[in-house]
Amino acid sequence: MQALHLYTNLYYTKRTYLIFVVSLIFSVTAFAQRTFTLTSKDLGGEATKVQEFNGFGCSGENQSPQLSWTNAPEGTKSFAITMYDPDAPTGSGFWHWVVFDIPASTHELVTNAGNVKLNLAPAGSIQSITDFGMKGFGGPCPPPGHGLHQYIITVYALKTDKLGLTDSNNPATVGFYLWSQTLAKASIVAYYKR
Repeated sequence: MQALHLYTNLYYTKRTYLIFVVSLIFSVTAFAQRTFTLTSKDLGGEATKVQEFNGFGCSGENQSPQLSWTNAPEGTKSFAITMYDPDAPTGSGFWHWVVFDIPASTHELVTNAGNVKLNLAPAGSIQSITDFGMKGFGGPCPPPGHGLHQYIITVYALKTDKLGLTDSNNPATVGFYLWSQTLAKASIVAYYKR
């Protein structure tokens, strides 16, 4: 009789535990928030010669990476993308890419969309000047022997469809407008050294 009582208690304990685990899994799944996320098929943790700038002593292919983003917040009216090197020996970092007025229906930039001559960027988007003094993508080009630099690529979900800027605006001006219009942002970091 005692063995039957022990078996019954064990059965109900296991059953209660199983119900608890299933309930926990369901509640986590049901209430999990999808976050704004940026990914790239071309970049892992490091940039390569494909992305490296061609000029200023660098000899790369200067191709901007493919980028995809998901789960933009409700109310997003456009996107912007920047690439920034905080490790550049300038005292203020270095802006390598500034793209804005990307339509809200867009969720990807294809490889080499940063080459303004190829017209691969979404229609209506604007690629303004970088700290290289040129429009479009300017890849990593850290000084030789300066160690690893981090290149922060950020997508911004914006609450306006147009920033009201042109391709002649500098990164600081674009950044000021981005700051005031950002609903959410997501970043990936790639490292590079020469």
